[in-house]
Amino acid sequence: MTLLYATHARVHLGNIRDNLRAIRAAVGPERMVLIAVKANGYGHGAVAVSRMAEATGTAEWLGVATVPEGIELREAGLRLPILKLGPTFPAEMAAAVTAGITLAICSREEADAAAEAARAAGRPVSVHLKVDTGMGRVGVMQEEAPALALHLSALPGVELGGVFTHLPVSDAADPAFTREQISRFRAVAADVQEAAGRKLLVHGANSGAVLGHEPAWLDMVRPGIMIYGFRPDPATPDTIPLKPGMSLLTRVSFLKRVPAGTSIGYGRTWVAPRDTFIATIPAGYADGFNRLFSNRGRVLIGGRSYPLVGRVCMDQSMVDLGEETDVAVGDEVVLMGRSGDAEIRCEEWAEKLGTITYEVTCQVNPRVTRVYDPY
Repeated sequence: MTLLYATHARVHLGNIRDNLRAIRAAVGPERMVLIAVKANGYGHGAVAVSRMAEATGTAEWLGVATVPEGIELREAGLRLPILKLGPTFPAEMAAAVTAGITLAICSREEADAAAEAARAAGRPVSVHLKVDTGMGRVGVMQEEAPALALHLSALPGVELGGVFTHLPVSDAADPAFTREQISRFRAVAADVQEAAGRKLLVHGANSGAVLGHEPAWLDMVRPGIMIYGFRPDPATPDTIPLKPGMSLLTRVSFLKRVPAGTSIGYGRTWVAPRDTFIATIPAGYADGFNRLFSNRGRVLIGGRSYPLVGRVCMDQSMVDLGEETDVAVGDEVVLMGRSGDAEIRCEEWAEKLGTITYEVTCQVNPRVTRVYDPY
């Protein structure tokens, strides 16, 4: 593959597959696995990750946030069930029904709109009832859930297949709230199934719960960030071995020696304290290489760590190589990943940027080519 832009993300599909197999080994073969591939697979590539999961049998469901995300998977030939995890506007439902996307239902009005979309499309719509048991974001309140399940079961063209919730602090060190929330959800799920008059697919375990709350595993688990190689929080138990799903790479595009006193970059925020070599790399904040790395980030070249100097630009950044160097134009530069025995992990980025690994990988811009390792 010829790269027309040196800055690229190498997606380690074999590592993601291994993470999924480790999850399966932990939760057991009796449970289904839904993988979150929303936001372009957390930046890794939703279609490629989904195809790998379908081909290797490491997941039974796919989870998306928007109707276009689900349609993209269907147009790519994915046959696995797809659950849209949040509410759907009435204007979006016809396209969702046509694509065979399972809808999360949070209200009676949404249920009625889904039934109307199914009638108009001339085909049934699959739905899961979403219950708010403590997230406070979306979902029917738990005391109202059985009545909504009864209503859904009576609607023509609507097939109620599951009930689920979301856990806001399953990754926290204190397990008390999550344990109580799981207990409440198990109770309301039983009431919902009684109202529906049949067994439903019950699920609530996100990555934090997969790692630290076995009672939440139920009929299906929904790992997100962990399939891409990261625990959701440093406080989350390290109970399943995980491998990173992405490396971010570029190459040296320009090299020059500058005398002491030379300023580098916008705002002249760094001045060379000695004669030194400066390497320019074609990676900047438009690629997801955050501007907050200005004068405080680092890269790896030939297994050695070098500091970023000056402000990270939209499309380029500068690196201080020191007074002597054997680095040359065209050499590989690791922004995130391994170079020899050295490594820059996504967690390091997140700590320096004051954010979480989810945001780091999601912000890798679409112009950064994804190169997929075989699996």
